[in-house]
Amino acid sequence: MSDSDDDVPQLSAATLAALQEFYAESGRTGLEQNSTKTDKFCVGAVEEDWRMSQFWYSEDTATRLAEEVMQQAGEHGRIACISAPSVYQKLKQLESMRSDSVSAVLLEFDRRFAAYGDEFVFYDYNNPLCLPEGLLPQSFDIVIADPPYLSEECLGKVALTIKYLTKGKILLCTGAIMEEPSGKLMDLKICSFLPKHNHNLANEFRCYVNYESSLLS
Repeated sequence: MSDSDDDVPQLSAATLAALQEFYAESGRTGLEQNSTKTDKFCVGAVEEDWRMSQFWYSEDTATRLAEEVMQQAGEHGRIACISAPSVYQKLKQLESMRSDSVSAVLLEFDRRFAAYGDEFVFYDYNNPLCLPEGLLPQSFDIVIADPPYLSEECLGKVALTIKYLTKGKILLCTGAIMEEPSGKLMDLKICSFLPKHNHNLANEFRCYVNYESSLLS
């Protein structure tokens, strides 16, 4: 990843100190082995790594976003989650609770998520169209993306992937400072819904869509 530290979503000072202490004392990687986290699809089953610009959504936000993309994908729809593992995890949890079925894939740089098998696709935004042959153009009913860095360079590359994969619908989660480039690159509108994270970010975070959604109001 080539972006500078200034482009990384920033944790609050208290949260950053706590996380630094955690990483100093812990070497946990991969799927969390803690007996209280037996569900491999629960948000947090893979520990977030702020050094990789990973900040997982709160349970409520992950649920709201997963429900949104399921609704927009429709029955038997296909969902692509780009750098949004907590939404993918929530989708897998909700899968067993609904009569209508959707399928989802996770495009992610962190190879720890390869534990999710065929639904994991290694993804480096620096090579936005370096995708497996099985990911056909315009083959997903909706794409949800959370670019790892708050820069127009990063967003522009991720936008190439999004436009390649989606049939039309896009749900983007990124900083409020990216409102103008989000509109310019993908004709997205900012939502009133405010996504939250498990650890507080100093940056204001927002959602953007290009379709009619309850997230807008």
